[in-house]
Amino acid sequence: MAKIDDVARLAGVSKGTVSNVFSQKRPTSKKVTERVLKASKELNYVPNHIARSLVTKKTMAIGLTIPHGNFFFSAFHNQFINGVVLEASRYGYRVLLDMLPVLEVKTPSLTSYPIDGAIVLGPTEEDERIRLLHMNGMPFVTVGKILNGQVKEAPTVNNDNIQIVHDICDYLIARGHVNLMFLNATEGMTVSVERKAAFIEALAKHRIAVRDAMHHYKPRIQSEQYLRYGYAETIRVLRESEEKVTAIIADDDRAAFNAMNAIQDLGLRIPEDISLFVICVDLSMMHQTVPPLTGMDLQPSELGAQSVKLLMHKLGSIEGDYPNHIIIASKIVEGASVLQRLNH
Repeated sequence: MAKIDDVARLAGVSKGTVSNVFSQKRPTSKKVTERVLKASKELNYVPNHIARSLVTKKTMAIGLTIPHGNFFFSAFHNQFINGVVLEASRYGYRVLLDMLPVLEVKTPSLTSYPIDGAIVLGPTEEDERIRLLHMNGMPFVTVGKILNGQVKEAPTVNNDNIQIVHDICDYLIARGHVNLMFLNATEGMTVSVERKAAFIEALAKHRIAVRDAMHHYKPRIQSEQYLRYGYAETIRVLRESEEKVTAIIADDDRAAFNAMNAIQDLGLRIPEDISLFVICVDLSMMHQTVPPLTGMDLQPSELGAQSVKLLMHKLGSIEGDYPNHIIIASKIVEGASVLQRLNH
């Protein structure tokens, strides 16, 4: 069985260069890389992950912790995970997917697994995952703002959730929609905290008061109502609201589809009677609905990739100066589910 020494000898390079080609921890020229890969192929050499770990004193694995319930991942989750896995592989890292039941963080946690660092998706207020990682000195990056009182500073990757909600409200209000209903994320998540504050600010900017019926939180992830979120809320508000709601902002495509079903069951039409805007939308599916959805491109794959890069910097695989907080751009993608109101 060929060893790294054999590859180095045949390629005419050092063992360190061969190691760099496979781990991608250090840049290597295209010419040298091709020579090493060619030699590896001729010798049927396969880099030994365990052996490499022993040499580098690292596990060459990172953890990705995602709260879950009894449901399949959304398109956002799938694209985010894809971005994490692909970017981690560029640095020679594997990804341990740790699907902890939300609010049930117990040992063994990520801090007890053989990993070099972790990425935390969907942080909550006083998140136990963050507390344990911080307490155990494990390098980590959060995708979302940290609201743990004991963790004063930690690296984050995020969308600008405040600006996103302002942009959506401005977009809808400019089209004549002043009675908006917001199907927000789960209460206690840092993203829902930011969004609600921004929703109130955005409406106040246009001198619109927020009524209780205008804002809703998604049920807890382990709740039986989680998968049905958006249906009952839409039915109740459209039936009972004193002022007619003309536009709904949905947290994700699942909530949007439930709202669409409710609107249809009430004998109403999108967008003629109710406009619909989705924050976390599957771009590959938004044009397959009737009507095509208007939504926000949050770039989930880029969120995943940048979270890995930031973690790699914390682990020393990326050298030099690097930002501790990264904001991923987002933009509105127009479909046909938002209507310009004639009485505006």
